[in-house]
Amino acid sequence: MTPAVVTRGVVTPELVTTAAENTTSLIQSVDWLAIAPPVVVAAMALIVLVTDLFLPEHRKPLLGTLTIVGLVAALALLVPLRAGDRSTFCLNEAATGSGGAGACSYTADHFALVIQALVLVGALLTALLSFGDTRRLPAGEFWFLLLSSASGAALLPAARDLATLVVALEVASLPAFALVGIKRGDRRSSEAALKFFLSSVVATAVMLLGVSFVYATTGTLHLTEIASRLDDVPGQLDTLAKAGVVLTLVGFAFKTAAAPFHFWVPDTYVGAPLPIAAYLSVVGKAVGFSGLILVTVIAFPAYADVWGPALAVLAALTMTIGNVAALRQNAGRARSAVRLLAWSSVGQAGYLLVPIAAAAYSSDEHIGSTVAYALMYAVVNLGAFAVAALVARTSPGNRLTDYRGLYATRPLAALAMAFFLLCLAGLPPGIIGLFAKVTVFSAAVDAGLGWLAVVMAVNVVIALYYYLQWTATLFRAPAESTAAAPGEAPAQPRDETRPETAAPAPTRHRVPASLTAAIALTAVAGVVLSGAPQTVLRFAAVNLF
Repeated sequence: MTPAVVTRGVVTPELVTTAAENTTSLIQSVDWLAIAPPVVVAAMALIVLVTDLFLPEHRKPLLGTLTIVGLVAALALLVPLRAGDRSTFCLNEAATGSGGAGACSYTADHFALVIQALVLVGALLTALLSFGDTRRLPAGEFWFLLLSSASGAALLPAARDLATLVVALEVASLPAFALVGIKRGDRRSSEAALKFFLSSVVATAVMLLGVSFVYATTGTLHLTEIASRLDDVPGQLDTLAKAGVVLTLVGFAFKTAAAPFHFWVPDTYVGAPLPIAAYLSVVGKAVGFSGLILVTVIAFPAYADVWGPALAVLAALTMTIGNVAALRQNAGRARSAVRLLAWSSVGQAGYLLVPIAAAAYSSDEHIGSTVAYALMYAVVNLGAFAVAALVARTSPGNRLTDYRGLYATRPLAALAMAFFLLCLAGLPPGIIGLFAKVTVFSAAVDAGLGWLAVVMAVNVVIALYYYLQWTATLFRAPAESTAAAPGEAPAQPRDETRPETAAPAPTRHRVPASLTAAIALTAVAGVVLSGAPQTVLRFAAVNLF
């Protein structure tokens, strides 16, 4: 047995052993399978960027194909991760590798996998919408930016420390700014990108201030460690901790388009390319809500009395502002379909906030309601934007009046759009929309937030008006060609002495197969989910502890 004697200037076996153990504890083993989905998307983004340098102009569509292949590969890599939790980049050996428990920076649990699937499917459908519509856009930059944003969005739900959350949020956001303003020479697109950028930078700055307050209070950035240390905060630091909690939520509230951080949404959606508006409405929201869930439920449960009431008020304010503004837009003179979808998106964000607020009053079981609602919303909202992209090919203005008589010209597209709108309204045959709204109602009632359930009920009724009016427009008789449009001279009566000639047949533009596939996929998914709505709730059920 080696004697445990330490002499000045002499290295004993015990000291060597201790130094070796400390060195081992600093070595991080990386679970490459766990981090594969975002890594594959990021790697494909670099491949697309480099490939673009060597491709001639007529071969640029190959970049879109590479993008779709990369997203499908990332989705396939989620399958081997479905068995259970895998954590990596952990603080200690016990928590490193699969199934470890400890303070880790990346965890591929069920919650992360569900949100990653939502993000990657949303990005894939965005790519399908964009595939035949990048002729006037710089193709290489477009696909690179889309993949870069999707990689950050896929990273965020698996992040388990504030530093990784902030980095993932910015990786998802910075390419999105460029995507909004990618239409060169378009003043409206540039203005939308500038509004989006400036408001996002302010929200990020406020969030970073909150993160610094939380770090000053707890001395750690890992979410689980923050939760344990916030349970016993000294009295002199309590105010600082509360300020940090509130300010940290601001950045994620901005991404969810929660009021009063929603003002960038309408102009950004209208100015951006239509597929990017669809991407922001689904993937952008998934990023915001997943980050909001992680910081509230995992990191800040000790301050549920602070963020719970705040989120409940934000939910009521957001759904009311969104639905009332959509109602005004529906009755307005311009009646832009994309702007109406933008305000509808704000209203839907209010519903998504309800279960998160409810988690402060009961348990984190209600988080599954938010995830289930997000899945429903992603499917039907992407479908609505896909039909809007179809209409925009013949009517670039994309006004609500352009949808009048769509059933007469494109019956399948009109039926699909009607189904998507009814799902958003929560009416049959959109059973999945009704089911999602019922679960959100139940979360509010179970948490004792009866007043919030009443506000939600009133807003659902308000939303019925503009959703049903748009649905009815699809099946109305097309407007007479002789009717005068606003600002135009009335049509002259036909001269009976002249021979009557047949009116020219309307031009039927060729629809890209990718756009048809996007509409078909979302419609089929909506119908299947409406037939088995309970499956969605079981799939979305999460337990973050």
